[in-house]
Amino acid sequence: MKFDIMTLFPEMMETILSESIIGRARRAGYITVKCHNIRDYSEDKHRRVDDTPYGGGSGMLMRPEPIYNCYAALTKDLDYKPHTVFVSPWGSVFDQKKAHELKEKEHIIILCGHYEGVDRRIIDEIADEEISIGDYVITGGELAAAVITDCVSRLCDGVLAGSECYTEESFEDGLLEYPQYTRPPVFHGRAVPEVLVSGNHRNITEWRRREALRITLERRPDLLGEKPPEDTAR
Repeated sequence: MKFDIMTLFPEMMETILSESIIGRARRAGYITVKCHNIRDYSEDKHRRVDDTPYGGGSGMLMRPEPIYNCYAALTKDLDYKPHTVFVSPWGSVFDQKKAHELKEKEHIIILCGHYEGVDRRIIDEIADEEISIGDYVITGGELAAAVITDCVSRLCDGVLAGSECYTEESFEDGLLEYPQYTRPPVFHGRAVPEVLVSGNHRNITEWRRREALRITLERRPDLLGEKPPEDTAR
């Protein structure tokens, strides 16, 4: 799978996406991630990419031309249109279901906004969808793009040791993940639940399912929606 990220801060993106699982997956060739500096495509002699908004207001907006020039350079030799995402508070909120949808795309371009935003015309021209990672304000789209790239990459073949590495994680089946424990068997007077050291795998599986449902009901009942608990826990 291929990701192209259009950003004003490619070094920042490279730092985040060159470490841990994603960095290893890139080096092994399971995914391709390239970060492109929008400023390199500015037609201004000072490489400016922003200007004041029409109608007034505080802050600056990213101009459409450098973004378009960058996008055109990425797609000029392709016989298909990559699925293009703009990370934006206008977008639908990113979740695990959306990650699985994006995983089916062979090539994704992500546009990171900055300053007070991006000229709407370029978004309307190139973006296939807008995605938000939550209802809060961050400085730019880079962190959101890193979240999306990381989450989708984990679902790609070869990135993790096997599908069970993500199918049992939080949100995969609509529930939060069950509590996890490791050595020592007793820590500060708190013992590991007896069932986990019993060796009875059926009982362990049933305990984990019950605990996942219990935690979800306590912490995130919104994830259950209209589904009755017994159906959700299956």
